This record gives sequence, structure tokens and C-alpha cells, in this order.
Amino acid sequence: MKRPTISDIAKRAGVSIGAVSFALNGRPGVSSETRRRIIAIADEMGWRPNAAARGLSEARAHTVGLVLARPADTLGIEPFFMKFISGLESQLTLSKTALLLQVVPDHARAIEAVEVWWAERRVDGLIVMDLWSEDRRVATLETMKIPAVLVGRPRPDSSMPAVWSDDAAAVAETVDYLVSLGHTRIARVAGLPALEHTRVRGEAFRAALARHGLEPSAIIDTDYTWKAGAEATTSLLTNGRRWPTAVTFDNDVMATAGLSVARKLGVSVPAELSIVAGDDSQLCEMVYPPLTALSRDVQAYGMNTARTLLALLDGRQPQSYQDATARLRIRGSSAPVFAGQGEEHPVA
Repeated sequence: MKRPTISDIAKRAGVSIGAVSFALNGRPGVSSETRRRIIAIADEMGWRPNAAARGLSEARAHTVGLVLARPADTLGIEPFFMKFISGLESQLTLSKTALLLQVVPDHARAIEAVEVWWAERRVDGLIVMDLWSEDRRVATLETMKIPAVLVGRPRPDSSMPAVWSDDAAAVAETVDYLVSLGHTRIARVAGLPALEHTRVRGEAFRAALARHGLEPSAIIDTDYTWKAGAEATTSLLTNGRRWPTAVTFDNDVMATAGLSVARKLGVSVPAELSIVAGDDSQLCEMVYPPLTALSRDVQAYGMNTARTLLALLDGRQPQSYQDATARLRIRGSSAPVFAGQGEEHPVA
């Protein structure tokens, strides 16, 4: 017979896994009536606490968790994540702490995974990435009192420490650079609109252009994938209007896709179109021309995140940490505008 789990109990009781965890572990967070009902159902189902989990409840698990709510194939194509995780691991290894990684399709599944980990004492704390402007995970972690570090700007709705970099300053530097080259029609291929850093970058993009008396040529939201970057670039260069003379992409994967599309359409980079990538990686140097990109030490970003979480787990109260701001690395994909550039569409 299959051994009942807290997930089974939650389904039977019609409550969340977190509520079951609160009830079975004697923690506040559920009413007395709900606690009694959950315990009765657990007894009826023959549930017994796992011996390993019971041992972990008496000491640290020496494991921290990271749940990524993104398509699994994202990890295979976007260098940022592997660099960040490498930075985490390099620091966690020094304290003999393991990293438990799970990739899920959405925030509901992410919350469910966290509730199971915490109920079974499998992790001591969490790293929370890809924060949304309105993120249910934050409130859940606060309610469950799970030690966690946010990878993103500090939030007014949370007391959890954050490790972040100034995305707005990096975007402003990019816009200023392109305007200094004479570009006045600048488009942006953005990431997921629900993400907090996408919102911050979008606001900074509009504000930087406004300082120069300009408006965005276009802003297209995507899912960060090669396909989305290619489709966005195709739209920008074949829409029948005056096309942009410069395009910024929120990551390196989409920027390389944009370069590929431009070539297929016969648009010369940088003579007819300048391209700037929002992340820097070997991808940006493997293509021709190599891509101008916002560059930063992503491994150090991961290391600083791990240090902050470890300090929190050691009983200290670490402050939010502002990591280094990404800076432009100028390469061959950007150049000054020439007279009449973009006036006639090359593939109209």
C-alpha cells in the first residue's frame, strides 16, 4: 500500500499543503478546528512522520531550495541561469550546504513545492527569483516564516532581504549611448511583462527616451525565448512603417535571434540596424558582428545571494545588498546613424 503523504492529506481535507504542515507540526497558522480535522484525517489515513524528516526537524538540513517557475528548456538556452547557479554553488559548497533545484511551470506549482519541502524539513531556506510585480510566493513565505532571500529589488510588502542590481541605471546608460550615436527611433524587445524587473526596465526605457525628447519606436513583450526574439524582430522590420534604427533586447538569446533575422531580411548590422543585448555571455561574442551588451558578473551575483541567505540562516539579520550595476560593453553590433537610415523599409 502506498504510504500517505501530506499532499494526500491536504487533498482529502480540502486545504493547502502549508495548512497541513502547520497542523501536523504544531505551528500557528490554522484554526483549532482545522488543526483537529487535519490530524483526524491523518490518523485515519495512517500517516506517520518520515524518520528522516523528523531528524531534520531537530537540526539543519544543510540544504537551500530554488524553485524556478519557467519552462524547463529555459535552463538549456539562457546562460544567465547557469552562471547564477554556478555562483550559488561556489559559495554554498564552502559551508557544506547543498542546493535543491526544481523547475515548475507556474507560481502555484512553485508554492506547492515549497510547502512540501518545508513540511518535510528538506530545506533550511529559499532563494526566490523572477519576482513578479504582484507575487503570491512572497506572502506565502512570509506567512510560513520561511527564511528566504529575494533576487530582485527590495519590496515594500516584505521584510525579506534582497540582492539586486540597478536595472534602471543600466537601461538609462544604454539609451544615452544609442542617442549619442544619433539614434532617435529606438525599439525594445522586452521580457515577460509580469516580472518586476521587466516593469522597472520598461519604465526606465521610457524615462530615458523622454529626457532626450523621444518616444519608444516600439516595445514588444516576449517570453525571453529565441523564437519570441525572432518573431519580434521580424515584426519590427516588416511592419510597413519606418523601422527602428536601434533595438535593445532584454537578454542575449533574443538579441542573437534578432541578429539572425536581420541577416535573413538583408538588413545590415550595424550599418542599417544597431543591436544591444540586455545580458552578456559567450553567445554575444560567438556571432558576427559580436553584440554590444550590458555586462555584469552574474557568478558574483549568485555568490552574494548565497552569502546573504547563509547569514540569515546563521541567525544574523543581513541587509539587502545592491550588487554591481551592469555596464555597456561596446562591440561591433552598434554604430552611428547615417543620413536617411531607416526611412525606407528594406523588405517592404
